[in-house]
Amino acid sequence: MAPATPPENPLMATPPQPESRPGAGPKEEAGGRMSFFDHLSELRKRLVYSLIAIGVGAMLGFSVAEKMLGWISLPMIHALQAVHATDKLIYTSPTGVIALIIHLGFYLGLVIASPFVFYQVWLFVAPGLYKHERRAVVTFVASSVGLFLSGIAFGYFILLPMVLRFLVSFQGPFRPLISINEYFDLTLLVLIGLGLIFELPVLIFFLSVIGVVTPKFLWKNMRYAILVITIVAAVVTPSPDATTMLIFMAPMILLYLAGIGVSYLVVRRKRHAAMASTEVH
Repeated sequence: MAPATPPENPLMATPPQPESRPGAGPKEEAGGRMSFFDHLSELRKRLVYSLIAIGVGAMLGFSVAEKMLGWISLPMIHALQAVHATDKLIYTSPTGVIALIIHLGFYLGLVIASPFVFYQVWLFVAPGLYKHERRAVVTFVASSVGLFLSGIAFGYFILLPMVLRFLVSFQGPFRPLISINEYFDLTLLVLIGLGLIFELPVLIFFLSVIGVVTPKFLWKNMRYAILVITIVAAVVTPSPDATTMLIFMAPMILLYLAGIGVSYLVVRRKRHAAMASTEVH
């Protein structure tokens, strides 16, 4: 007679093992799962921190804004000198200079705070990235700030001089008297706008990470991208001449091509990570 099998001790039972799912290896450890309301709360926190940083930067900007007036005025002064016009800017209201310093201080604060703002953007999207991708924060912040400043430099040293010289060349029987407020509003809008436009590779990077675009998709639809770039150049460029539009379009097309390269690197790394995870399992 066979001995009776002793009852199984529930305390000694082996706990059930979780099912392994494809693509969930240690090398593809994703960030924490967040609900929709968690994302909204995180977005609000990052926006508040960014606004505080911009406010602190603006206070620093106000302290140097008056010294920056002459530097920002140079493209307009050189354009007026090139057409032998009066190279003095004017203001038409008692509060003109004060309002200008306030506006300039705010824009300077935006530039000063840009590294911290881009870092907040990274912290917002980082929970949706894999662990090895979250280590690229320094590269992201450095490239974002570098592209932003490159856009401002392109506008100040290349685009603005050509645009202003073209605009003041149509004098007719009149003499140009340029208001500082109107000039600075145009200049600062162009510079900050170009700084944001130069962030196109960073935008493509995020879209590639979350799987919205691929390098194949970007290359296939390049003709439509060039059409959109042409429309943006026609709308944003202050002067209607074709030369200025082409100068504005050239870096945007190069940035789009650079974005295709960034998307290729992102997709390749994700493919390699998926293959490594499959081999582990």
